[in-house]
Amino acid sequence: MQFVSGVPKGVYVGQTRIAHEASIATQHASLHGFNLALHVGDEPLRVQQHRIALLNQLHGFGVNQMTWLNQTHSVLCHRVDAQATLLAQEGDALVTSSQGHALIMMTADCLPVVLGNQDGTEVANLHAGWKGLANGIIENTVAALHTQATWAWLGAAISQPCFEVGAEVKAAFCDKYPVLASAFVASKHANKFYADLYAIARYILKQHGITQVFGGDQCTYAQHEDYFSYRRAAKTGRMATFVFIQPKDHSTL
Repeated sequence: MQFVSGVPKGVYVGQTRIAHEASIATQHASLHGFNLALHVGDEPLRVQQHRIALLNQLHGFGVNQMTWLNQTHSVLCHRVDAQATLLAQEGDALVTSSQGHALIMMTADCLPVVLGNQDGTEVANLHAGWKGLANGIIENTVAALHTQATWAWLGAAISQPCFEVGAEVKAAFCDKYPVLASAFVASKHANKFYADLYAIARYILKQHGITQVFGGDQCTYAQHEDYFSYRRAAKTGRMATFVFIQPKDHSTL
């Protein structure tokens, strides 16, 4: 298990990839690999076994609970300091101050964003497609934090050269933040642009005082051996981005 470096001590951040030692074989070639989504036509038992395998790995680092969401490209953020419900809530962001509680977001081109404070006592995880970014998923998540977020990590997402969008997408951002016109490059198709999700997220984070930003250098579309990509193949699996605060009394195995 590889974790992101540079985050506060005791905070662990990472993202799964297609390849995983616990991946179960499937007859569906489009779902080959460590798929963690229940909504993409995979066998439910296979997905649950993958999720259990992930929990077992993280358990060695003190995780005793994982929270998933029914993600809907919304701007809904939930705080999960209390015991989580058995049924997944709808939304696209999670915040916690609880130790040993992993927050999970699934993506396959959309941008996963992890946030945290300087002391490593509060973290957040959010799913940011262009709709979520434009409508305020980062802003809503920052507002849900009880402390000031000082750092962020941008997980693997579709890169600008591979992400062609319509003029309405550019307008959704530029009407709100005119300076973000620089995050769009005209394509050879009329009224089409290549959008830079990483640059958009960095700008919004900076507006909220978060200038220490890691990651943002992968491409789910181009790196076909590493990541699932919805734009590359509409029927595909999902990666999971996770963050958790290790219990103070836990000794890593």
